[in-house]
Amino acid sequence: MEGILITTLIITVIGLVVGAGLVFASKKFHVDVDERVAQVRACLPGNNCGACGYAGCDALAAAIAAEEAPVTACPVGGGPVAEAIGGVMGVEAEVGERRVAFVKCKGNCDVTKNQGNYIGVQDCRSAVLSGLNLTDCSYGCLGLGSCQDVCPQGAIKVVNGVAVVDESKCISCGLCVKTCPRALIELKPISKKVAVQCSNKDRGPQVKAVCDAGCIGCMLCTRQCEFDAIHVTDNLAHVDYDKCTQCGKCTEKCPVKVIKLPSAG
Repeated sequence: MEGILITTLIITVIGLVVGAGLVFASKKFHVDVDERVAQVRACLPGNNCGACGYAGCDALAAAIAAEEAPVTACPVGGGPVAEAIGGVMGVEAEVGERRVAFVKCKGNCDVTKNQGNYIGVQDCRSAVLSGLNLTDCSYGCLGLGSCQDVCPQGAIKVVNGVAVVDESKCISCGLCVKTCPRALIELKPISKKVAVQCSNKDRGPQVKAVCDAGCIGCMLCTRQCEFDAIHVTDNLAHVDYDKCTQCGKCTEKCPVKVIKLPSAG
């Protein structure tokens, strides 16, 4: 009986010591938690896509709460999410127009020549690293679908050898932009339909030799624009979206029809 009492006493003492140690440790190493982290996290869509530049929604929420990232940092959530986070942080969210991915290449299988049947790894980045060209144009879309694979919404598909974006599905995450090894994809304001579907910087004769739908740098588009919104740099036309009024005159005069029409989706 005496042994049982002693054992019980020892266990009780140990329990008290451990309990006291835990209380001391909890106070000693206590870290104040910013409640805004959880509130901001609740506003985020939860895709954990990394398009914001952070490891996921949890990391972004912590950065926004610490004022290390803007309330508009989530490209997936767009305006509504930015405004909700702005309410949590007590700031006004400066939300711009929704942006969508645009592929600067029109070189599908009908207008450019395929150099052969490729049966290797279906990854554009690997192809570029190996110096592989699948078509005669060394600037064009490789059509292996790396952008398609990373899109979380299925908004981009390879059609007839070139990537095509469904703007109604695009959430502006920018993953396709980061993935394309030839920098053929950009994010543009959704209302701006006039855009150049080419990235070839070679001179006109060289472009015509490899693609029937490539910009030849003729500058007819520049001469037609009354708003100084389109210029030819490095033999390639570029649209200034801030100046473009969508009048469509450049699209009408483009001899190779490489400028996207205002009525196009």
